[in-house]
Amino acid sequence: MSRRCELTGVGPMVGHKVSHSNIKTKRRFLPSLRATALQSEALGQSYRLRVSNAALRTLDFKGGLDAFLVKADEAVLSPRALKLKRQIKAKLAETAAA
Repeated sequence: MSRRCELTGVGPMVGHKVSHSNIKTKRRFLPSLRATALQSEALGQSYRLRVSNAALRTLDFKGGLDAFLVKADEAVLSPRALKLKRQIKAKLAETAAA
């Protein structure tokens, strides 16, 4: 399982650990990920995704999973999130046509 957020694409970064004597050694900064169940209002289901804590705050700000995915860039989404985005867009278009 990769250490990458399924919604924002945030992954590990590299940098330096700096000691008191200013010796720099390589280290990895891992994203704060958690597996959460997110509810889709359009589809009426909940989905388990591995999401960063910052993405959870963004979801709350944007108004939920559906609103976030409709506006999200497809290049950063995981294949599962991309499939979910297509399903939500189809359902929203279906309800708008009816």
